[in-house]
Amino acid sequence: MQLSKYISDLLYRYECVIVPGFGGFVSNSISSTINHYTHTFTPPTKKLSFNSQLVNNDGLLANYIASSENISFEEAIQKIELAVANWNTLLKDNSIDLKAIGTLRLNKENKIIFAPVETTNYLASSFGLDTFQSDAIKRVEYKQKVTQLETSEKRKSPGYLKYAATVAAFLTIGALSYNSVYQKKTSSLAKEYQETVSRKIQEATFVISNPLPEINLDVVKKELPKKFHLIAGAFSEKANALKKVNQLKKKGFNAQIVGVNKWGLTQVSFESYTTRKEAKEHLKIIKKNIAKDAWLYIK
Repeated sequence: MQLSKYISDLLYRYECVIVPGFGGFVSNSISSTINHYTHTFTPPTKKLSFNSQLVNNDGLLANYIASSENISFEEAIQKIELAVANWNTLLKDNSIDLKAIGTLRLNKENKIIFAPVETTNYLASSFGLDTFQSDAIKRVEYKQKVTQLETSEKRKSPGYLKYAATVAAFLTIGALSYNSVYQKKTSSLAKEYQETVSRKIQEATFVISNPLPEINLDVVKKELPKKFHLIAGAFSEKANALKKVNQLKKKGFNAQIVGVNKWGLTQVSFESYTTRKEAKEHLKIIKKNIAKDAWLYIK
């Protein structure tokens, strides 16, 4: 099984992909950059890093493998465990090259060092964009050429152009004088208007002699109850129900006991949800990959 392929697929859609028992690959968005020395433009991208502390199974990778290979959730977990065991064996003497992700190796302290690839961009919004290089603008050379052209034109210019330039200068000065007077007049009118409005607001201000007492409201945000439960089983002995809860929690589920039914059986749920829609969507996944006899219970 090419575990790296499944990790790569998920990195396009999620910020973090955890390999249970091994570590997590985390992506952080970076804006576009410019290298002023090489004149290279790089589009926005996601920079990958590796965190060996993220080892708890969140179910994301296992569910994706189970769905892709049409196998059960437990079988997917077993495949991941085999791949992780193989990785740990290889890391003792060699580095591991994960296609389109990066390279893993151990340092002298037996800690995993990760070097991400630079050619894969996991930011979906940058799809199709590529790094490109632009020629440097030679400003000094162009400035010298412009100076030479201006000097040449001045030598060739006939006398009447000087008079035209003089007239243009007088017109510019006149326009600036008018603009200055207009701005002063506009500023004066605006100031007079503001004073009038301020005076009317002050005249309309009044004081309540007997104000109402101050009221402090403590607002408490209430979370919606999770009344939609995906049942994993019902047990006559509560000890067996608690055992089932522990088994499911080890697999990454937020399992719990959701009461006793009318036949006196203690019911255990995989997960609980606040909406029917969310519960039905996850029920399909669980029935397909984990337990065909799972069902929805509304409490």
